[in-house]
Amino acid sequence: MADLPPVNSPRRVLSLSRKRRDAGTFLNVDDKASEIGISGQRGPKPAEVYGFVGSITTVVATVIFFIWAYFPEKWLHSVGIFYYPSRYWAIALPSYFMVIIVLTLAFYIGLNFIATRPPTSLNVIFDEHSRDPQTFTSVTGEDDRPIEPISDIGVHQINELMFKDPK
Repeated sequence: MADLPPVNSPRRVLSLSRKRRDAGTFLNVDDKASEIGISGQRGPKPAEVYGFVGSITTVVATVIFFIWAYFPEKWLHSVGIFYYPSRYWAIALPSYFMVIIVLTLAFYIGLNFIATRPPTSLNVIFDEHSRDPQTFTSVTGEDDRPIEPISDIGVHQINELMFKDPK
């Protein structure tokens, strides 16, 4: 029998072992695509690099902040650190950030209260998106009836369902 050309399979062969298959038997395009990535570039994606650098920077900045805030000045001078901000800012900056967060939440809630209509307004009940319910009459029978479109339930129907005397 003559040498057969390699088989190009559209399916990816799943294997529990990590060792490479004999290159002469199967040419698996998916394995090469996963090695070099879809775009043909090797290496990590930019988002992964930014996330890694951001997390490392955050940890280093936090450690530097705690060293500056809690170690005595004599120890900092013995290590060779002579210029650093006043210790006042170690308490002031986190306090300012907390106040900014609380005021932002209060401002956002206040804007929502201003934008909301009063409960006595008819715009709370009816607006430009309100739809009256539609009814369909079935010609062939009850089984062929289509699903009714979405509509609003009228206030009179809600009052009747909630406050009707159960007797």
